[in-house]
Amino acid sequence: MTEPNPLVEVMQEDYMVDALGRRIPRRLVKDIDIARDALVRDIVERAQEQHDKLTAFKSRAMGDIEAFVELSAEQYGVSLGGQKGNVTLMSYDGRYKVIRQISEHIVFDERLQVAKALIDACIREWSAGSSDELRVLVEDAFQVNKEGKISTGRVLGLRRLNITGTRWLEAMRAIPEL
Repeated sequence: MTEPNPLVEVMQEDYMVDALGRRIPRRLVKDIDIARDALVRDIVERAQEQHDKLTAFKSRAMGDIEAFVELSAEQYGVSLGGQKGNVTLMSYDGRYKVIRQISEHIVFDERLQVAKALIDACIREWSAGSSDELRVLVEDAFQVNKEGKISTGRVLGLRRLNITGTRWLEAMRAIPEL
């Protein structure tokens, strides 16, 4: 094991790395920039500690909820498969509620916008002279919820439709494979 070289440590302390990756001698950096850097690093370090604690809490809470759900299922002789599904647990007095919501997080990329544009073109073509109700039905798949997220189930549900139009098939290919 090699011992730390005090000269190297002093050299590293005499420089700060800027946003472009350049090493700037500390003596040339303004005091306010040094103070800001120290503050930001301290806040980020404390935030990371809280993040780690929250991650550990969440993992334990999810495990506890799953164990309770299994215990409850055993009381009725039922075997539940996996952790999917939402569960709401209430305190006896009703003051507290714990909700386990498990949803599949799927990230749609730019291909979703391409698919939507192609689907819109199909709708315009197919509904020429028809009512707006047809367009509303398909646009429903691209509605965002109150968190601003698109329902993966609705969008992926479009892929199950047996529509053979060339533009429609291109749109379905643009929706990422999941």
